[in-house]
Amino acid sequence: MARRGAGTPFLLRLSLLLLLHPGGEWGTLGCASVAVGSPIVPLGSAVTASCTIQSELCRGLEQGKVRITWMLDNEPMAGSQRRGPGGTEVSNLTLPQFNRTQAKLWCWVEWNGTKQRVGMAEIRAGYPPAKPFNLSCILTLSDYGLTCQWQQGADSHLPTSVALKCAGDPRAHSSRCHRSRAQAVTGCTPQGDRSHCTVPRRLLQLYRQMEIWVSATNALGTAESEHLYIDPMDVAKLDPPALQSIQSIPFQTDCIALAWEVARSNAYMELQCELRYRAAEDPAWALVTGIVGQAGTTQHCGFLFGTRYHFQMRCRRSSARGYWSEWSPGRNYTTHEKAPTGKLDAWWSTRLAGAGGRLEVQLRWKAPRRREANGRVLGYRVTLSPRRRGRDPPTVCNTTHTQCNFSVPAGTRRVYLSVYNAAGESAVTEVVLLERKGQPLARLWAVPGGERSLWVCWESPPAPVAAYILEWQRVSSEPGRCSACWQMERDGAATTALIRDGIEPFQQYNISVYPLYKDAIGLPVHTAAYSKQKAPSYAPKLHLKSISKSGAELCWDPVPVEMQNGFITSYTIFWANSTAEVSSATVNPSLSSFVIRELKPSTLYKVHIMASTAAGSTNGTSLTLVTMVLDDIEIQFLFLTLALIFVLLILLLICFQKNGRVKQQFWPNVPDPANSSLGKWVPPFFQEHLQVPGTREPGLATISTVTVLERATWGKEPTTEPASPFPAMPQPYVQQEGLGRPGRGWAAAEPHRGPGGSGETVQYARVVGDGYKGQQHAPPRLYLRSSSSQPLLPEPSPSPKPYQNLWFHRATPHGCPGDGGCPEELLATFPLLQGLRISGAEELQDCRTF
Repeated sequence: MARRGAGTPFLLRLSLLLLLHPGGEWGTLGCASVAVGSPIVPLGSAVTASCTIQSELCRGLEQGKVRITWMLDNEPMAGSQRRGPGGTEVSNLTLPQFNRTQAKLWCWVEWNGTKQRVGMAEIRAGYPPAKPFNLSCILTLSDYGLTCQWQQGADSHLPTSVALKCAGDPRAHSSRCHRSRAQAVTGCTPQGDRSHCTVPRRLLQLYRQMEIWVSATNALGTAESEHLYIDPMDVAKLDPPALQSIQSIPFQTDCIALAWEVARSNAYMELQCELRYRAAEDPAWALVTGIVGQAGTTQHCGFLFGTRYHFQMRCRRSSARGYWSEWSPGRNYTTHEKAPTGKLDAWWSTRLAGAGGRLEVQLRWKAPRRREANGRVLGYRVTLSPRRRGRDPPTVCNTTHTQCNFSVPAGTRRVYLSVYNAAGESAVTEVVLLERKGQPLARLWAVPGGERSLWVCWESPPAPVAAYILEWQRVSSEPGRCSACWQMERDGAATTALIRDGIEPFQQYNISVYPLYKDAIGLPVHTAAYSKQKAPSYAPKLHLKSISKSGAELCWDPVPVEMQNGFITSYTIFWANSTAEVSSATVNPSLSSFVIRELKPSTLYKVHIMASTAAGSTNGTSLTLVTMVLDDIEIQFLFLTLALIFVLLILLLICFQKNGRVKQQFWPNVPDPANSSLGKWVPPFFQEHLQVPGTREPGLATISTVTVLERATWGKEPTTEPASPFPAMPQPYVQQEGLGRPGRGWAAAEPHRGPGGSGETVQYARVVGDGYKGQQHAPPRLYLRSSSSQPLLPEPSPSPKPYQNLWFHRATPHGCPGDGGCPEELLATFPLLQGLRISGAEELQDCRTF
């Protein structure tokens, strides 16, 4: 049941489709109709439409409410629905402004949630046809068809029919194109979108006026072109004539006679013809008009001698304003030659050669103009005297070129130049070899006259000038000379001249102008110019010449003049560091180096150069450089300082090694009593009485004790010391264990007071003993006396092991025991003291037994 209930709406929709659309989706259903006010309307106008549904004719729509909707192409439109007579449903739609050239209007029915198209009307919109214009016709005599062409107006967006209409002359009694406008016939209809067609001969009336026009018609109206009233023969295009022969007329050497004939189709017509000709060097044709006649010959003069010409001819009806025929096939003819005429423009330079008295001459001249050459030039001749009847002058040069180098005797002032062809030789041109010592021009400059020409301007000198010589050379890295790059300005009053020969854009030219006086040649004035400029082809390549911590010197090679493409106005140097701080400087174009200043030490910079002309700039490649930490002078000073210090150290070491006094000042020699010669010497007296046991307790081999002894009065009562603000210094002592018994001895010394109450420091001594390491026979005791007067240490230090300093264990005695004498046990228990020699021994009266 669930599946059955789900399939019910689908079956209803399918049945509705079959009922409403039995004849196909695009057909109009019998139960529905769509009507529009007009299927074709002006673009932008209003459109009305209605859709009517007859429910009784549509099975399945008898019951239930029907909803009608509209769609213009794929865009929904809102209409008004009402119930019409007879149980019909009607929906009306109004489009206030229809802006589409073509659209389909659909009527939809919506019933029980299902929508279906039931009707459609197609609507087109456009404009009335535009008026055709520029109507013209031409009659072809080969088939006598009248071909007319025109131009269409604006597109109307609607199907438009175009036809060429014709009507006969109203004064004619009979014509296939009848006399009235109502009886006009269609002469032809263009195919497709073409704007021309041909009226056949059967619809034409020759030698009579006809009315011809173009008619354009569409659903919104009709437009006609301007009416053309013509005789078809007046617009006939004749076949071209044929040239038969061309020849020169005797005794009139610049005239020719030309024979021609017309085509067969034009044999019975009065014709008007034209002749045109030109030489191979001429850019335009020369036209000869007024040739009348059916056929025959014509003459014309003014042709150049020895020149090849190309001739053509055309004709039309003499009484009509019709079309010219096509030009006839061309025919060539070369006129006969004549001896050259006129004078040659010559320019020269001279110099003395060697000691032979000869004059070297370089003579240049311009080829004669075509009107003066009178044929093909065969050569040029230079002589030292003019030609006379019956005698040929000596020839110094005979050449086919336009220059000649030769030598003449010194003092020669004139040479004579002539040109010749197959018909003869020209009159001589006298060339006066003047000196260059006249006044120069006041001023000279040049401006572009085009991409391949230059205007040269100057200010005339005060003296009258007969002519001017202009000379120019292309500036190049490779030396060269253009022999033809000069011209003569024969007008002495001229202040400008246009030069064209050899001028190319983006190339520099040096221009010189010489004024020619009656008896001298003026000194030249020079200038440089470009006919056109642009940015240089490339910029110079930078080179690093030197660098320091705050500056860098750059240099570059100038751009070759062929690559400059204009006058270099400036060089611009750009440099930037890693933080994108960009700086620049403009350099005069005459310089080829530049110093960048105020750079940061030990910094990387990128530098490039830009070359500029008046027409643009070009950047060069980048150069990377790193500034130095120190300048060269600073580096030299540093190395010099280090070298000086090193040398001083070496000298000091040498001095210390070689000079003991200097070494003593820094490292003084402290005397070593243990290594002195006295350490091994013992007086004989002590050698007899001092007997050391053969066995000793083990200990160090060397015992050294430093004792300060001051003068004191032995056997007297110690005097009371005055109070002193400083603490009392510890008393020095000497102590040693007995040699054969465990007795101990000590000695103390009171400082000896001088007359002023001050203590007097005396010399100290080191006692060295050997043989304490179990030797059987002890060597003599050594007594070492030090000559140093250096004060003793302020406080005692313990004796080296294994000796024991009793001073650290008990109080130091303040005097000798007994009644003031020196105990006997003192020297016996400390044998080393037996060898001491103490200053002030005269006071030790009681110490005599050793």
